[in-house]
Amino acid sequence: MLFNDLNLTRLHSGNGGCGDHFKTQKTMGGPPESTGERLLMHRNAAIIKIGSEPVTPTERDPVKHCLFRCVLTVVATLVCAALPLAAQEETRPLAPHDGQPADMTRPVQVFILLGQSNMVGLGKIKGGEISLEHAVQEKKKYPYLVDEAGGWRERKDVRFVRYMSGKGPLNNEWLTVKGNSLGPELGIGHPLGNAIDAPVLLLKCCIGNRALGWDLLPPGRPRREFVDRDKNGVEKKLVYAGYKDKPEFWEMDPAQGLKTEAPPWLDKNGKPIDWYAGKQWDTDIGDAKRALADLDKHYPGAMGYEVAGFFFWQGERDAGNAGHAALYEANLVAFIQALRREFQAPNARFVCATLGEATKEGSGPTRAVLDAHLAVDGTSGKYPEFRGNVATVYTHPLAQGGSGNGHYGGKAEVYMDVGEAMGQAMVKLLQETPSQPAK
Repeated sequence: MLFNDLNLTRLHSGNGGCGDHFKTQKTMGGPPESTGERLLMHRNAAIIKIGSEPVTPTERDPVKHCLFRCVLTVVATLVCAALPLAAQEETRPLAPHDGQPADMTRPVQVFILLGQSNMVGLGKIKGGEISLEHAVQEKKKYPYLVDEAGGWRERKDVRFVRYMSGKGPLNNEWLTVKGNSLGPELGIGHPLGNAIDAPVLLLKCCIGNRALGWDLLPPGRPRREFVDRDKNGVEKKLVYAGYKDKPEFWEMDPAQGLKTEAPPWLDKNGKPIDWYAGKQWDTDIGDAKRALADLDKHYPGAMGYEVAGFFFWQGERDAGNAGHAALYEANLVAFIQALRREFQAPNARFVCATLGEATKEGSGPTRAVLDAHLAVDGTSGKYPEFRGNVATVYTHPLAQGGSGNGHYGGKAEVYMDVGEAMGQAMVKLLQETPSQPAK
């Protein structure tokens, strides 16, 4: 779907599937076309306007024009195919909140935000050209963040709650610009709030410097083998920890294989280190469950909840370890499956974002993590169970030359743009899936 062709418009209606609560409006008049027809229309429009003036039918030689159109259509097709997903699906500017309250007779739609430091958020709200204030006030971007009085808009239909590694709530308020830093939650929350009639809760539970293959490893993941090679090509087999194992990895005894016992893991004072594979999973999921168990504290007046989706922006820590990168795809598939089981939400949608520095022309561990992110996207076809319910946002075109480890230089626009793309991707999944309540 091309978001620059369609508006997703709120419908206040009764119970039913997502298809009953979404409608599409063309930005211009006329009957709706299929996606393929609409794409062809845009390609033809580009062809007709080649040159300094539009070409009129009377100026065309029919044979030459036919060949001309065929060649350019092929070129346009190849260009579109080569464009990254985020470039092809450029989103429309978001509309401001219409001021309508959430339908509190319906269950709160919960979206859980997980990851590491960039999901936590290190974009600057104040302070120079990289700040959100500068983007809004000087560059006139994200006008939906500002109310009629010129202050930061507060949405009374979207709640933002944040926990960090057992501490919290560190945030527990209506969605608005607040504090000194931001993550992708503002860009995520506004598309969701515009598209869903029910109350929306964004529940962020994460901390920085955590690997999916170690700290966030979900329950049930077994030990795995990885063959490490030094700069001289000498191989060494390693055992990578399964859930509850420690340390992170250790050398394999060829006679014992994956049953090789791990050596003691001690700090510099000789005391056992209190960490294990999956400890951060246990903490983050525990934080989310505790918040949901006390729902009225986090969403006043709520009448129950449904976990509708998950957002995941992570991978820097794994990209720094060849073993974790090689095993990332299998771990990510298990992570998605485990989340749905843990929250008894088999239909919950999942949207992940790639690392901004990762490119389709790259190589090494960072490329392996990117390939894993792209593989789980439902449109890739690799995992049929994820079709229509898992989406990946390719963030390189949005990263402004920054990297995840560098926290994108603190540029607020990166966090906003990635958030918007993730939010729009989730809206698309909700729109296409009739099992989810939506406007």
